[in-house]
Amino acid sequence: MRSAVVDRQTKETRIHIELDLDKTGTDIDTGIGFFDHMLTALAVHGGFCLKVKAEGDLYVDCHHTIEDTGIVLGKAFDKALGDKSGIARFGSFYVPMDEALAFCSLDISARPFLVFDSQFPEERIGNYDTCMTEEFMRAFAYNSGITLHLRMCYGKNSHHITEALYKALAHALSIAVQPSDSSKPLSTKGVL
Repeated sequence: MRSAVVDRQTKETRIHIELDLDKTGTDIDTGIGFFDHMLTALAVHGGFCLKVKAEGDLYVDCHHTIEDTGIVLGKAFDKALGDKSGIARFGSFYVPMDEALAFCSLDISARPFLVFDSQFPEERIGNYDTCMTEEFMRAFAYNSGITLHLRMCYGKNSHHITEALYKALAHALSIAVQPSDSSKPLSTKGVL
């Protein structure tokens, strides 16, 4: 069963995540409306079940809540995929959203890395700081063991750009976690 439950509690946040790669559905509550929207899009477009309950020091700002959610979601993906046996491993996808076009390419490699190439015309979308998109992606990539490349090809609206990036990630993940014909990790080394 490709699923995981991960909890993390610090002095700044309390995060609970349930992830199932073979079911669908969402129940997301982070206290940050636009972030809830992005996590919902990630699960729906990725084709997996995601439950998130996050409580953070939002009186400070959204940084700790978003980054820590990325950490816990990354750990949940890593745990759900185990030794990465029997999956396609690689995924790439373009997502257009109105005037914006985003691209994601990833490798579930156990070698975490992030290349993030995007600018945001507006600093905020509701109570979500647009600079937190990169912070979330970094936390997710490094805690899931994924090599993650994200690029905004073009766009003018920060909402559209951000949503296209999350959806591109979702579709690339969906491709990469698909079962393969092998019961072993897709690697010349035999392990990841």
